[in-house]
Amino acid sequence: MPIPGPVDPVPVPRASPARADGKVELIGRPKADIRSALEAAGLDPKQAKLRAKQIWHWIYNRGVSDFAKMTDIAKAQQPWLIERFAITRPEVVEAQVSSDGTRKWLLRTHDGHDFEMVFIPDADRGTLCVSSQVGCTLNCRFCHTGTMKLVRNLEAGEIVGQVMLARDALGEWPSSPEGRMLTNIVMMGMGEPLYNFDNVKQALKVVMDGDGLGLSKRRITLSTSGVVPMMDRAGEEIGVNLAVSLHAVTKEIRDEIVPLNKKYGIDELLAACAAYPGANNARRITFEYVMLKDKNDSDADARELVRLIKQYKLPAKVNLIPFNPWPGAPYECSTDERIKAFSNIVFEAGISAPVRTPRGRDIDAACGQLKTAAEKRSRAERDREAAAAA
Repeated sequence: MPIPGPVDPVPVPRASPARADGKVELIGRPKADIRSALEAAGLDPKQAKLRAKQIWHWIYNRGVSDFAKMTDIAKAQQPWLIERFAITRPEVVEAQVSSDGTRKWLLRTHDGHDFEMVFIPDADRGTLCVSSQVGCTLNCRFCHTGTMKLVRNLEAGEIVGQVMLARDALGEWPSSPEGRMLTNIVMMGMGEPLYNFDNVKQALKVVMDGDGLGLSKRRITLSTSGVVPMMDRAGEEIGVNLAVSLHAVTKEIRDEIVPLNKKYGIDELLAACAAYPGANNARRITFEYVMLKDKNDSDADARELVRLIKQYKLPAKVNLIPFNPWPGAPYECSTDERIKAFSNIVFEAGISAPVRTPRGRDIDAACGQLKTAAEKRSRAERDREAAAAA
């Protein structure tokens, strides 16, 4: 699908290789694609339509990944399906639970690449932080994930598979909108979602399907660091809530901490926010603002943030995020007093500016801390092997 406007000269991630067993993966495919895959494998159109509907129900309403458990499909046909198709989640390498109840999973793709997802429980909601890429290409200086190389985009099935895995862990099958612990999704994990637009779009369409996982678009937020040419398409074609990683209000500082700003500056980004389809006072744009000591946290910065939001007449709220440290990080977190003073200035201007409570810090699951422990372990193992060979 062509991308309107200029194409960003970003590293092209390697493509996901085909499954080693040659099977067709069904998770993440729209209903029509499942039907087409069944027809391509030899079923007549009428039977393919029926089987696609049944399989969709078992996958997304029942959480079933074994054709042999699909009781309304003839037993004689189940081996035929098993031979040709797969219903798989990413492999769970490690699962951790924080002292505050936050859960983090280290996951592995079928071709051996690791990534992470996080579930954050609250009294009134449960939010799953979903990754869109293995690694990242944006190199935001405050973000640990940004120190990873971009390996490849996650396929639609690998994105949907994260939601399926979380439902598995939370015991939320059969799928029902009532009593769910997993109520919200944020595309704020590893990677820049708008640099994997087609897979993210397909995955979220599956997640929002009323006959399947059935999460409302109002409960899904896509976060971007400011890929301006794709923002309008995201609003028109996906229609979920928008969050923007702003983090600074001057060109000098944002160029430093969010290098994408050198391509799409603050004014261009905010104009795209103002034009975002569906944004209004009931569906405000969220600006994410990490609080960095003596870097972007002054009273003058707060006043400039207010000025920019009002200049562009943006229906907005600001999430102030205390910086979550990681080994070798070049910044420190602003003091509690400085964060409070910054928040007060924004609030007094009539703009919501809550301070996000850090969650999952003890398991490196907090905002900006996602970097797979497996990457660290594999590097250490390579060092040991080199030393042993010397």
